[in-house]
Amino acid sequence: MIRTAICDDEAKARDYLSSLIRAQPWPCEIVEYTSADDCIADPRRIDLFFLDIELGRSDDRLNGMALARQLRQLPLKTQPIIIFVTGYEQYVFDAFDVNAFQYLLKPIDEKKFSQIFARAATQISAERENPRKDRVLALQSANTRKTIPLNSIYYIESCNHKVVLHLKEGIFTCYAKIRDLELELQGRFFRIHKGYLVNLSYIDGYSKSEVTLTNGEKLLLSKYKYPDFVRNYLRFLEKGACL
Repeated sequence: MIRTAICDDEAKARDYLSSLIRAQPWPCEIVEYTSADDCIADPRRIDLFFLDIELGRSDDRLNGMALARQLRQLPLKTQPIIIFVTGYEQYVFDAFDVNAFQYLLKPIDEKKFSQIFARAATQISAERENPRKDRVLALQSANTRKTIPLNSIYYIESCNHKVVLHLKEGIFTCYAKIRDLELELQGRFFRIHKGYLVNLSYIDGYSKSEVTLTNGEKLLLSKYKYPDFVRNYLRFLEKGACL
């Protein structure tokens, strides 16, 4: 059972999200909140949050973001997955600050909702089965769903509306947006170029123009991405991240 919470001050929005959640092939308990205060006051542990970024008064549009920051401060062994729901695409980049799993733009694309929910549910199930197990990425290719451990991915390449995962055992191609995966995999991966999302665990070296991976491949590093890449990579190393 996945305990799912919806935090939105509009009843119609909560009802719609509830109907989408109930339509997914995973058993869920749905909890609804109309405000950030109601959410914080509830001691129940939530697996998956759907947060409205514009939650609250019209002059307090980032209230949903502030709630996410509070959730990230909770002393939980397993942090909840946060998916933002917003009508404003400019807030998407703020989601990186609170390690959000994904975002959904209003009006919600129901196919995308199902894909994102499936990936979130797969991660929750994997962590329950083995909390020490490496995180996984769930992707759909044709009628086949593939669960891929993150430690098997060298990098992800964007190619003609598809993504190509370069894995230890070969490649896997599917329809997905690299920007969605960039948000979902933040902290462990970094987008060094518009076409490349690299697993920081497998970086062997870098210059101002390219990144060398442990498998010997060299990938172009955008000069515009270089400063952020260096900061993120050094932060990754400081955390003592391991494969």
